[in-house]
Amino acid sequence: MFEIIILLILSAVAYFITAELIPNLSDLFIKAGLFGIDLCKTNKKKVPEAIGVVSGCVFLVTSFIFIPIVFGNGLMDTQNFPHNEFAELLAGLLSICCMLLLGFADDVLDLRWRYKLLLPTMASLPLLVVYYVNFNSTTFVVPIPLRQWLGISVNIGFLYYIYMGMLAVFCTNAINILAGINGLEVGQSVVIALSIIIFDIIELRGDQYKAHTFSLHIMIPYLATTLALLKHNWYPSKVFVGDTFCYVSGMTFAVVAILSHFSKTVLLFFLPQIINFLYSVPQLFHIIPCPRHRLPKYSEETDLLHASRTIIVKKDMTFITKLILQVLTMLHLTDKVEDEDCININNMTLINLFLIKLGPTSEVQLTTTLMAFQVFCTCVAFVVRYPMASYFYDS
Repeated sequence: MFEIIILLILSAVAYFITAELIPNLSDLFIKAGLFGIDLCKTNKKKVPEAIGVVSGCVFLVTSFIFIPIVFGNGLMDTQNFPHNEFAELLAGLLSICCMLLLGFADDVLDLRWRYKLLLPTMASLPLLVVYYVNFNSTTFVVPIPLRQWLGISVNIGFLYYIYMGMLAVFCTNAINILAGINGLEVGQSVVIALSIIIFDIIELRGDQYKAHTFSLHIMIPYLATTLALLKHNWYPSKVFVGDTFCYVSGMTFAVVAILSHFSKTVLLFFLPQIINFLYSVPQLFHIIPCPRHRLPKYSEETDLLHASRTIIVKKDMTFITKLILQVLTMLHLTDKVEDEDCININNMTLINLFLIKLGPTSEVQLTTTLMAFQVFCTCVAFVVRYPMASYFYDS
């Protein structure tokens, strides 16, 4: 408990430092050419970009300062020093640090999408190595209805490491593709971080006390610095967070999911991001034409956002494209306008889906609605994790 109190104090200090640093460093980013224009505003002033590197650096420094506090007693007694726990923390911070560096490089160099898949994979290697050395558990418990065919548990071996590597890739990119309006990237990350912290607190009384304590050591300073960033990124946004923040956030969630052994629960907290990814798959894989930006379309006359759209040329349509369009139309998941030569549909993101269901909406109202949906999905996740889990598992 003493360690958590110290961590809360350090995190509070980190919040105020981050909140002060961001406006003070904004001009430096603009002078360095790291700025963008808010396409959803009539005011076309320069907005500093990649500011997520500031909150990420403060988060890491806070975590580094906390190391001698949490392991102070072990330093005095080297024979009983918890080497495994120390290695886990260092590996987790190393992976996050790698994503901070690679994310900032992406913001500066504007890397192609294939590198966005490769970078998290490389950064997750320290995690996988430490997991192999400390645990090397590649067995998962089979749900009760399937045990008559598969048994109580199944060892999937090397495939488990592929799954963990893919988890890191998904977490980093899932936040990145559900983005584009003020406060959305940071807001959804705050809700996910709070969900993990609540889950950790609930589970502290269980037999995985150390794992959830480790998770709290990571998530509390992350939440503090992210809240400070949200203060400046909320509508009307004074800064853009960039891919740096999305990468750091995704890797932070992957670190606690893998090393604290509750990856399935973390995925439950990513329900909106999973829905957005599945809905976006036809465009991400270019089955349906995908423009470079799928941001909502801003109307200066009404100051409202409308769903952005893409055009499908009928003569270029494949069988798979036609099938997907039929399914989407049947499920009322697209707004389709058709003529003799072309089909005009909304871009396939959760943001645009909300806009075609709710109608033209102000940016702040849209962000608030999406955040409310994130909170609702968190409630669903807790229902699945606790009351419903007893139907599929013994405890």
